[in-house]
Amino acid sequence: MVIKEAKFISSNTRAEQCPQTELPEYAFIGRSNVGKSSLINMLTNRLKLAKTSSFPGKTQLINHFLINDTWYLVDLPGYGWAKVSKDSREDWRKMIKYYLQHRNNLACVFVLIDSRLPPQKPDLEFMEQLGTMGIPFVLIFTKIDKQSSVKTDANIAFFMKSLEDTWEEMPRYMKSSSVSKDGRDEILAFIEDVNKRYKDMLKSEKQ
Repeated sequence: MVIKEAKFISSNTRAEQCPQTELPEYAFIGRSNVGKSSLINMLTNRLKLAKTSSFPGKTQLINHFLINDTWYLVDLPGYGWAKVSKDSREDWRKMIKYYLQHRNNLACVFVLIDSRLPPQKPDLEFMEQLGTMGIPFVLIFTKIDKQSSVKTDANIAFFMKSLEDTWEEMPRYMKSSSVSKDGRDEILAFIEDVNKRYKDMLKSEKQ
């Protein structure tokens, strides 16, 4: 997939305020400081499409970006240890849950995982929530340039092993680096494939 255009559309706090469209959308989410904004900028080849910051919790709204006029990339607030008030974290949790439950054109959620860390409770809990809600998701292990490929593969293997007791089917995963652009082609190819199937599904429903 070649991204020719990526433009900011809106920021909102509720799903019903988001763009009213049948176009498929892909939400990106992860623990604070997982490299989400950098990954989004890398995927779109735009240096400042998503705002990056050394302060965790920069993203506080549901941000929609229209890509090639054919699909939406959605930047969701992070979860975890962002240095914000307890009330703000609870507001974010409710906002994200409501969005996930009521966004009918949500094609997939990309859950970003720091490839350098052992399994983290917030990540596992969020994945379990998605599974309970029946929402398709893919894991993206970020920052693979920060350590050796051997260490990365060992960490990912350990992470996936930790899911065996609770998941009947292992979620798909990819590896990425916003620095080396590893994973970019695979992620975009996946989105392109889902877009085709989504379009066929809509066409079939309208016949």
